[in-house]
Amino acid sequence: MQVEVNPNEDTEWNDILRKHGVIPEKPQDPEPLIQEALVEAERKAYENRLEDKDLDELDELEDEEDEAFLEQYRQKRLAELSTIQQSSLFNQVYPLQKVDYGREVTEASNNAFVLVHLSASSGGNVESELLTELWRQLATKYGDIKFCQIRGNMCIEGYPDRNTPTILVYKDGEIRRQLVTLRELKGPKTKIEDLERMLLDLGALKESDIRLKKRSDDSDDDRAAKKQQPEVEDYDEDWD
Repeated sequence: MQVEVNPNEDTEWNDILRKHGVIPEKPQDPEPLIQEALVEAERKAYENRLEDKDLDELDELEDEEDEAFLEQYRQKRLAELSTIQQSSLFNQVYPLQKVDYGREVTEASNNAFVLVHLSASSGGNVESELLTELWRQLATKYGDIKFCQIRGNMCIEGYPDRNTPTILVYKDGEIRRQLVTLRELKGPKTKIEDLERMLLDLGALKESDIRLKKRSDDSDDDRAAKKQQPEVEDYDEDWD
């Protein structure tokens, strides 16, 4: 007579059978592992709760956080700021002349990322005017990256305004990225965050860079600015 055994039952007889290898070991209950993973995730989130805080924000937490723990993060932020200050050699937009292009761009890219804005030759190009302002903001904020600007037709003879603005990204003597107009970003709605994302993708910035601040794309100011931006027709991307 054969007796059927449910191997999943938690009985003394099943324990004996498992011990002798007659039935397989009872599957491990995944709940404790899941609970342990959740506790570990919560612990890491708590430990990293100050990662995106600047010095002013850390000071505001003096009554809520352990003083020694806060001081550790203050010193970390100060060290990061010191490194940034030491590497901030540029901090302005450099106007280019064609004769100096090799030295100021190609050769300079052996020491830092160099971004060139080929701008429109006349007014009325909304995207070119927008990028000129964004270039100024980026150059001031990221002094370890060299931002340059030159009129497109002064850099390349006959370069058409419809292809401007053009962005050329150099590193180690080579072009790493080129954008003809801002179509690949958000056109005339491009913001500094879009260019920062490009710099992150290129490796010119790191996600941990304390100069990067989290922003909401849905803020009232952003929505108002979007309404005020005029629409422009698409430009031909061909290099004539």
